[in-house]
Amino acid sequence: MSLRIVFMGTPDFAVPTLSALLGSVHQVVAVYCQPPRPAGRGMALRPSPVQMLAASAGLPVLTPLSLRPSETVAVFAAHEADVAVVAAYGLLLPTAILPLPSHGCLNLHPSRLPRWRGAAPIQRTLMAGDPETAICIMRMEAGLDTGPVCLAEQVRIPPSMTAGELHDLAAERGAELMLAALAALEADKLVCRPQPTEGITYAAKIDKTEAHIDWRRPATHVCDHIRGLSPFPGAWFELGPERLKVLRAEVSRGHGEPGRVLDDSLVVGCGEGAVRLLELQRAGRKPMPALELLRGHLVPVGTQLG
Repeated sequence: MSLRIVFMGTPDFAVPTLSALLGSVHQVVAVYCQPPRPAGRGMALRPSPVQMLAASAGLPVLTPLSLRPSETVAVFAAHEADVAVVAAYGLLLPTAILPLPSHGCLNLHPSRLPRWRGAAPIQRTLMAGDPETAICIMRMEAGLDTGPVCLAEQVRIPPSMTAGELHDLAAERGAELMLAALAALEADKLVCRPQPTEGITYAAKIDKTEAHIDWRRPATHVCDHIRGLSPFPGAWFELGPERLKVLRAEVSRGHGEPGRVLDDSLVVGCGEGAVRLLELQRAGRKPMPALELLRGHLVPVGTQLG
């Protein structure tokens, strides 16, 4: 049996799920995503990754600025969908939309709910140093990521994993999990259980002001901060007039004044312990191994990083 699906997603994270649906027995009858945004040096309007994939597959694409207008709700209802599949769409679904698919709306969320509800669960998970997380399929309701969880897959987080790596892993496994949820839905075996009332945290959107590295924090916290913001927006420090992003670092032996370069392998003192910088990026340049990038930019032992 084939389900009629409205897909709702916008960025790269949502692409594997849409691709999986296109390769399945189900029928994607419409795709909703955020409108094209200005991008690049010329600031020309650029369609989102989901819109580009949907257009290449010949699917109707809708990019409303809001889902609240009555005419937008009427258009959504006209799809006569069995289920809406949502993955990083970027707009809240109003209460007028949620009950329109006959089986409701299923959302792919990359955290162990109710921990890290909200906009930036992957980054917040790593910045907090969580040793594990989960990928969840949740039945949506009016609250922010408050709906019952239907399926969940636990994910162990290695100490060196970056937000970019966890993003890609969650996107691929999430697509598989969504197909499993739809199969269970077809068989009338999809059981969704309320989230616990304890352990609720919120993953606020990342503010660029958070990206400045505070060397006064313990080394483990500095590393978690760096990998949680890698590759975007990228944790940074100042070296003279230049701002450098740190994309990878590791806890290292040593101790010294916070922000002070302790040896010629770019070990930097922290509030407790030290970190070794492994991968850096200059403005407008590609990421490079830290020692290679700074080969022509001598950083003597004792240099104070801003």
